[in-house]
Amino acid sequence: MTFPILETKRLKLIEITHQHVDPLYEILSLEEVTQFYGTNRFTLQVEASRLIDMIHKNFLENRGIRWGIKLKENQRIIGTVGLNALHLKNKRAEIGYELHPSFWRTGYATEAIKEVLRFSFDQLDLYRVGAVVYPENEASINLLMKLGFTKEGLLRGYIHQNEQFHDTYVLSLLQLEWGKSQE
Repeated sequence: MTFPILETKRLKLIEITHQHVDPLYEILSLEEVTQFYGTNRFTLQVEASRLIDMIHKNFLENRGIRWGIKLKENQRIIGTVGLNALHLKNKRAEIGYELHPSFWRTGYATEAIKEVLRFSFDQLDLYRVGAVVYPENEASINLLMKLGFTKEGLLRGYIHQNEQFHDTYVLSLLQLEWGKSQE
């Protein structure tokens, strides 16, 4: 499968390559971005390079697809969005995303996530898209619920980050629910 390029009114969702090391590092080195991300903040640019290699490998092995979120107006990479734990046979994946804080509360995350959900249900024919979110990340929980996700429950001690175990909520959206929300 060739890498799918997606577009919205204001965004282009593109393949992340090593030419994006700098913006990816800039975003993931910020504590405010990674505090609910499930990984420690980046302190070395090589970490961004390794992440790009992992994203590419996951795509080649059909285990994930992650897009760079690029503003059409100035071509700036402002974050990423994608499908993790992709299981085409079982028709499911988990969505994940992050944006540079300068672009929080602009509607960009909603726009990007909606397009990835459309692609997931219409093109990949997924049945379920899940999300794993820290309970403290109210902005993300509210965003997902606004998009039709249902909170299913609490996963206790699910993520180990910064030498601590963290609980997470699991949320999901099913293909049928997505279809009804788009009518």
